[in-house]
Amino acid sequence: MLIRKPGDLRYSDITPKAVYLNRRAFLAAFPAAFAAVGSARAAAALGGVTKSPLSTNEPVTPREVATRYNNFYEFGTSKSDPAKNAQNFRTDNWTVSIEGECAKPRKIPMAEILKAAPLEERIYRHRCVEGWSIVVPWIGYSLAAILKQAEPTAKAKFVAFESYWDTKQMPLAHAELAGIQFPYVEGLRLDEAMHPLALLCVGMYGENLPPQDGAPVRLVVPWKYGFKSIKSIVKIRLVSGMPPTTWNMTNAHEYGFYSNVNPNVDHPRWSQKTEARLPSLFKNHPTQMFNGYAEQVASLYNGMDLKKYY
Repeated sequence: MLIRKPGDLRYSDITPKAVYLNRRAFLAAFPAAFAAVGSARAAAALGGVTKSPLSTNEPVTPREVATRYNNFYEFGTSKSDPAKNAQNFRTDNWTVSIEGECAKPRKIPMAEILKAAPLEERIYRHRCVEGWSIVVPWIGYSLAAILKQAEPTAKAKFVAFESYWDTKQMPLAHAELAGIQFPYVEGLRLDEAMHPLALLCVGMYGENLPPQDGAPVRLVVPWKYGFKSIKSIVKIRLVSGMPPTTWNMTNAHEYGFYSNVNPNVDHPRWSQKTEARLPSLFKNHPTQMFNGYAEQVASLYNGMDLKKYY
């Protein structure tokens, strides 16, 4: 359907359809968001967090925006669904299993995860494949710290991740409702996972992760599109071959294994040259190669055709 708009705007200047259709829900979320600041369960503050030199100096997205407009299909497919539907998500006695091609497989309780390395606040850009972006003060440490403890063997070439899945807690997490298979799975090449920027994240905005943002532990890979940053991790497996990933299995034509942010490779249904930096809904922010982290990560892909290996 053609939507009439001012003559000085082109369709390519507007946020993509997937975001536009959620505009009302996005705007409607603000009153509830501000009320929730005083009435919702307060997240426990994370102590002993240092500022990371890896942070961007760009303005941080307001917390009420970043935590109430997101993707977490286990709690619904609309951007406002996770914040509404995940509030009773229980993460007691959480453990993360590390297994596969490693010398020291184990199950790590959340208390140990919090102490496995010094916590840092890293202000990262976060770019969604749909065309919107945010800047978030995440809290965590390099994923490499946990992986090194497991001592990957010479056979380990990739890292596979799996999200928590329980239809009793996540009644919307059915393939016929969400359009994807569960549990949600993701993967990285081992050298990507060991890169210092790859963050094992336990908090944001000075507090523990909210349920809708992947509590209690998630991945943040800032040079890749957001769906690579898997939430609510329960399993990390070191493997020899490229692991399956949820969106690639769902639609390989649109979602490649690597999914590096690349303004020169359009999504089949929209351009990736610009993005909407929330709370703005207009695609007037230039997308940067590797989401602005090219200097740090481009060497990982030397000699690769980044259009073929999307």
